[in-house]
Amino acid sequence: MKLLVVGNGGREHALVWKLKQSPLVKQIYIARGNAGSWQIAKGVDIDYLDIKGLAEFALREGIDFTVVGPEAPLVGGIVDEFESRGLKILGPNRRASMLEGSKVFAKDFMQRYQIPTAEYQVFDDAVKAKRFVMDFGTPLVIKADGLAGGKGAVVCYDQKTAMEAIDRIMVRGELGSAGRRVVIEQFLEGEEASYIVLLDGDRYIPLPTSQDHKRLLDGDMGPNTGGMGAYSPNPFVGEETEKAIKHQIIERLIRGLKEEGIYYRGFLYAGLMLTKDGPKVLEFNVRLGDPEAQPILMRIKGDFMKNLLDFYEGKAINLEIDKRCALCVVLASRGYPEKPQVGGVIYGLDAIKEEDVIVFHAGTDIKDGKVIAKGGRVLNVCAWGKSIKDARDKAYRVIESIKFEGMQYRRDIGAKALNLL
Repeated sequence: MKLLVVGNGGREHALVWKLKQSPLVKQIYIARGNAGSWQIAKGVDIDYLDIKGLAEFALREGIDFTVVGPEAPLVGGIVDEFESRGLKILGPNRRASMLEGSKVFAKDFMQRYQIPTAEYQVFDDAVKAKRFVMDFGTPLVIKADGLAGGKGAVVCYDQKTAMEAIDRIMVRGELGSAGRRVVIEQFLEGEEASYIVLLDGDRYIPLPTSQDHKRLLDGDMGPNTGGMGAYSPNPFVGEETEKAIKHQIIERLIRGLKEEGIYYRGFLYAGLMLTKDGPKVLEFNVRLGDPEAQPILMRIKGDFMKNLLDFYEGKAINLEIDKRCALCVVLASRGYPEKPQVGGVIYGLDAIKEEDVIVFHAGTDIKDGKVIAKGGRVLNVCAWGKSIKDARDKAYRVIESIKFEGMQYRRDIGAKALNLL
């Protein structure tokens, strides 16, 4: 079969790597991809937001199945477009994708169906938003309503930070239309967890648990990013906690979708805070997380392409999970996430000899025959290990041999889990 993967980042490189292992896949394309994914798939020079162009390509090339990586084309209706042309594609339709496309929609939905989340207020007026901050106090979290590439949530520990965030998002419009409305919500404390399932109507299959590291700097300091690293499994998600996540979050969400006539088929990501009062939803995403997808896909054994096809066709599937741990460290450009510096040549990739290590490319390109940094998040150094510590040690050893101008990364990925696994 011919397969199309849509997206440019580390998640998509990992998807191509995993799906290509299936004997069902004879040819795999990626639009547009990066310097890493082009080594194992045929690059297609169509932007992932060019939905009609991608659909026309899929028809022309006889693509049998499409898997979408990023959220923007899903929110933009790529599934609706492909399905209207009789093309098979895995992902939620435009209406279902509003769970990620609008923070206001998601928060109101959670409130309607008693899905535990932080208390919140919605504002489309900056003056009223600032007045609320002064009355409510800090800490709190300010979130742009629309898609902002992981840059739309600001944790505010003081009033000055909150006022600056409102000015940046609502007054100066630095996030464009995504910031016309904001959600201001209660600050939640606890350990974070990423809980991702394959969802089809009222059927769901949990994927391995994971924990992301959103903040730029060690110790969970600095601005929020798209994610600076992740590992799987998440030791903070025990049996009782997972039972609560399923019953109070996933199954209530499914009931709500059914009640509102919204059909959902694809990956569903619940970003959670494990509070002293139980798990609460920070956000819903309508796709695999990035960088959570990398360690999760590394731990799924067997033919994942067949798993996806069977799930798409309504058949029962049983995912076999590797007992080993997996960990991913993101290497980012100087200036990320605000103004990443790009264009530097990447050195050391050919010299990697460590066993059980794989490097997934994120923001990379090829110029004059050399791999260069093209985006904010550049590389994902990933490793398997018998423990988080083992995987972590391998990943950080490999990082020592990789260099590009302005390279930055967190040195504490997985540190919280070391005494628990």
